Amino acid sequence: MELLKRKIDKYLSDWKNSPNRKPLIVKGARQVGKTESIRAFGKANYESVIEINFVLQKKFRAIFDDGYEVDAIVKNISLLEPSWRFIPHNTLLFFDELQKCPDCATSLKAFCEDGRYDVICSGSLMGIYYEEIESNAVGFKEDYEMHSMDFEEFLWAKGYQEEQVENLYQHMLTLQPFSQIELDTMTDIFRDYMTLGGMPEVVKMYIDNGHFGGTLKLQRQLLKDYEEDITKYAKETDKAKILAVYSHISTFLAKENKKYQISKIAKGARNREYIGAVEWLKEAGVVNVCYCLNNAELPLKGNYQADFYKIYYHDTGLLIASLDEEAQEDLRANKNFGTYKGAIYENVVGEMLRKSGYEQLYFFKHDNPSLEMDFFVRDSDSLVPVEVKAKDGATASLNNLINWDSYPDVKYGVKFGYKNIGWNGQFYTFPYFLVFLLKRFLKERSGQYPAT
Repeated sequence: MELLKRKIDKYLSDWKNSPNRKPLIVKGARQVGKTESIRAFGKANYESVIEINFVLQKKFRAIFDDGYEVDAIVKNISLLEPSWRFIPHNTLLFFDELQKCPDCATSLKAFCEDGRYDVICSGSLMGIYYEEIESNAVGFKEDYEMHSMDFEEFLWAKGYQEEQVENLYQHMLTLQPFSQIELDTMTDIFRDYMTLGGMPEVVKMYIDNGHFGGTLKLQRQLLKDYEEDITKYAKETDKAKILAVYSHISTFLAKENKKYQISKIAKGARNREYIGAVEWLKEAGVVNVCYCLNNAELPLKGNYQADFYKIYYHDTGLLIASLDEEAQEDLRANKNFGTYKGAIYENVVGEMLRKSGYEQLYFFKHDNPSLEMDFFVRDSDSLVPVEVKAKDGATASLNNLINWDSYPDVKYGVKFGYKNIGWNGQFYTFPYFLVFLLKRFLKERSGQYPAT
């Protein structure tokens, strides 16, 4: 079965070619393609690949019982599986499902200093397990966060080449509007992406079959799998809270302000009692949390309310799957969503921002509703409001934030919608399918926002 092209492929290649590479931990939510990508990389680049799955091969959890020295670990692995070959400088040790064996992380220092074998670890890395892994391996590993497929990877799966994707960016960079056929085609593909999401198995089914049949069933199974993981990996005392938070995400996204209200999910529930559940889901890669800024000013980090937030699905396709059975078809036809349409578009924009490299999401809520904003990002010296418009309409908040003297860090803004590329002297307008390029755009045009 041909694997889908992923961005981790280049990352792994660059990692192998680095003379100072450290053991690598690939973290991410379940079923985003970690194992398949690492396995394919190992097969293509090493004479010997030692793959150990700590869930399926429980006996290998004991390989660290004699200590964490490399020779001791190799001896114990060979004892359990004598046919495996350890070829210095041409062997990849792939430890999968790392969350089931935190002791493995302690050994990474020894592997790093020894240098004879390359090591890649992966797993769901949920809850306390990842905290333990972090503390055990600090300074002797590098991390890579893997998400479900972003829109660029989806385009690759559809057959588009990197040169064609680069052409999209050149339109954006030069502010050259798309032709009608370009705009319509990319908009249709984007709507398919939003409907399906980026879970590789779902995308592969869609690409192979040429239609959406079976994808909803698969998406709903993935939702059940996430719930099972919560019950499997969360502390017994936290399971009910985590499941309660997870099961109410779509409910609060339906609200006009989309704020997640802990007090509404259980009688007597308080935010301070549930904040750990929210963080657990966030660290597990299951959700994206968007925090409300205290003030619309720089810096972003530290300038937010930890108890005022929105929660989005990490994959918009799974959000759609959590709704009515007909929701897939409705979205493709652009009908029957009413006020929920805004939630879907916010979710996909937040998802695309996270996948493009923004580590944290922020929004702004003000007593004056004409100053509220869906997202905030930044360039080198400016705070950049990002407005998401599911429907064409007024942009009072965007205009006010830019023009009011109270917000000197806001010099210009960005609006995403079903519109062509434009600049009106105050904010850029881009079609939704360009969100994945925003970070690159802002970096390259920093300080040049008055269109030239």
